[in-house]
Amino acid sequence: MSLATPARSLPPRARRLTRRHLAPYVFVAPFIALFAAFSVYPMIFTLRLSFTDWRGSGAARWVGWDNYTYLLGSGAFWSSLGNSAVLWLLVVPAQIVLALTVAVVLNNARLRMRGLYRVAYLVPFVTPLVAVAQIWVVLFDQNYGAVNRLLSLVGLPDIGWLTTTTWAKPTLALLFIWKTTGFIVVILLSGLQSLDASLYEAAEIDGAGTLRKLWSLTVPLIRRTLAFAAVMQTLAVFQMFAEPFVVTDGGPYNSTTTAGFYLYKHINQADLGTGAANSFLLVVVVMALSLLFVRLLRTED
Repeated sequence: MSLATPARSLPPRARRLTRRHLAPYVFVAPFIALFAAFSVYPMIFTLRLSFTDWRGSGAARWVGWDNYTYLLGSGAFWSSLGNSAVLWLLVVPAQIVLALTVAVVLNNARLRMRGLYRVAYLVPFVTPLVAVAQIWVVLFDQNYGAVNRLLSLVGLPDIGWLTTTTWAKPTLALLFIWKTTGFIVVILLSGLQSLDASLYEAAEIDGAGTLRKLWSLTVPLIRRTLAFAAVMQTLAVFQMFAEPFVVTDGGPYNSTTTAGFYLYKHINQADLGTGAANSFLLVVVVMALSLLFVRLLRTED
């Protein structure tokens, strides 16, 4: 009786083909294992948790759809979504226009010191967010902030940038734009550098100016890149947590309690079941908005 294993009993050519077919799966196996352990399993666990009442210890009590009905009937939940929607309106359109303008300028081969400018725009993005938020608190303090000090030099009254419902959201939006615009510039630069220069040469021959080339060539050709940037910033705005946590603590009068910060409140109160339901409702909202942007900015091949 032969004691050879099935693999060794195969012809040499068949063994080589088997190894060749199995090799890709072996290489991706570590990623699949890590993805399943740290992404798939937590997502399934959170989904199950959203239908329970659990305070972090003891047995979870099944409550069905109660967490979802509570949130959908909660004014605080809808207020947090409304605050995030207002911040989105203040941030994303202005940031896309600003980032596109900067990216077009930095993509100009005739611009001197392009590398330095690119690094300068990326520095705020790689700076720790908590440090940037603390600087914002110092700059926009109503009594001792540098911004109000500059306003007083030209005879303007002090403004409660972080203490009034009128100015708190614009101040947070300005922080977010300053912090993350460099990242969007890098994304748009990658899209611009993939365009064919002959298209612009043909447009110049036809008499197209700078603005005409930007609107009729650049924007249509990088619509997918613009859609990706819009989706990324939508995710970031609706998940915004550190900015209101450090700068305003969700105030004044919950005017800067974003969807991400409201989710944190449930976790901080050990109401993990409601927090899990809140996170899934937030996923649904962000997914719907992302699909909308992709559809609006999609291109035809």
